[in-house]
Amino acid sequence: MVVFVMMVVLGAGHYRTKAAQSGAGSEGNGQPFVIEYYYKAKWGHADEFLALFKKNHYPVLKKEMELGRMLKVSMAAPRYHTTEDGRWDFRVTIVFKNAAIANDDFDSAAMIKQLYPDQETYKKEEQRRFEILDAHWDLPIKNVDLDGR
Repeated sequence: MVVFVMMVVLGAGHYRTKAAQSGAGSEGNGQPFVIEYYYKAKWGHADEFLALFKKNHYPVLKKEMELGRMLKVSMAAPRYHTTEDGRWDFRVTIVFKNAAIANDDFDSAAMIKQLYPDQETYKKEEQRRFEILDAHWDLPIKNVDLDGR
């Protein structure tokens, strides 16, 4: 399972690097940059995922907001169910200060050690958070000007 978590982490970094290289952040250097993160928990594990997210990941995101890297973090859940192939349980929307910050190689290790001195428990719970997922995907969002040409 550790291999799976590492693949997710490395894959996200590779994706962000590719997105930055391909101009995904071309909305302008100073403009906010939005990424939506979708989580699909295994059946019966959505509440456990949410509890672990709130305990171990949301405080890290709040710290990044305090640092000014992120402008807003929010979470939504669907009100009704969908077909299984389109199902997701949680959508986390992060508004980064700009595309450069969203795609940089920010090292949160020191911050995580400060927030979670018991690293063994933290790592075990983070591994569990990903074990109970069926799927996770990241989707950078761009605004579409409906009034423009």
